[in-house]
Amino acid sequence: MRTMIIAGLGAATLALAACGGQGDDSLGDNAADAAENRADILEDMADNAATDAEADALEQQADVVEDMGEAREEAIDEADVNADAMTPNEQEAAVNGM
Repeated sequence: MRTMIIAGLGAATLALAACGGQGDDSLGDNAADAAENRADILEDMADNAATDAEADALEQQADVVEDMGEAREEAIDEADVNADAMTPNEQEAAVNGM
């Protein structure tokens, strides 16, 4: 799971690095918010986990997801992406690291 997330982040970072534009911090903020929402879900799952080991694993996943969201936000902001020139699908892919 972690490897797939890291690979997705790497692909998104490369795609965003090739972009240039007028900059739009809201797209990066959306990426961080989306990751935080996914991390919150994982943390809720950890609270309801059947075992301590399962809870720990879910908490670790939540931490990774949140860290990757912050990295994605930074990559989007540094790439100076012009979100207005992107299609909704491209924006969604950037936010979700696809």
